[in-house]
Amino acid sequence: MIRMLISLVIQLAANALGLIVAAAILDKMTITGAAFVIAVVIFTVVYALMQPFLTQLAVSKASALRGGVALVATFIALIITAAISSGLSIQGAATWLEATLIVWVVSLLGVFILPLIFVKNRVEERRS
Repeated sequence: MIRMLISLVIQLAANALGLIVAAAILDKMTITGAAFVIAVVIFTVVYALMQPFLTQLAVSKASALRGGVALVATFIALIITAAISSGLSIQGAATWLEATLIVWVVSLLGVFILPLIFVKNRVEERRS
C-alpha cells in the first residue's frame, strides 16, 4: 500500500514537472496556478487509464505500436485535461505535438530520477 502511494506521488510529481517544463518552453501552452493541481490530477488519471488500454490494444492488433503507446497516452491525456480543466491551454497543432513530446520525456525522466532522489535522502537520513 505504501509502495503504491509513493509510486502515485512520484507519478504526480513527474507529470507536474512535465507540464511545467512544456509550458515554460512553449509560448502557446499555458498553465494557470489556481487550476494547476487539478490539471495534474486529471492528466495523471487519464494517462493511468489510457496506458494499459492502449498497450493491450497495441499487443492484440499490432505489436509494433507498443513503443508509441506512452506518447499516444500522453497526447490523449493532454487533450482530455485541456478539455476538462480550465488550468491547461494549448493552441496550434505544432504546440500540441511539441507539448506531447516534452511532457512525455520530462515525465519519463522524472519517474526515473525522483525515486533516486527519494532513496538518496532516505539513506542520508538513516546515516545521520
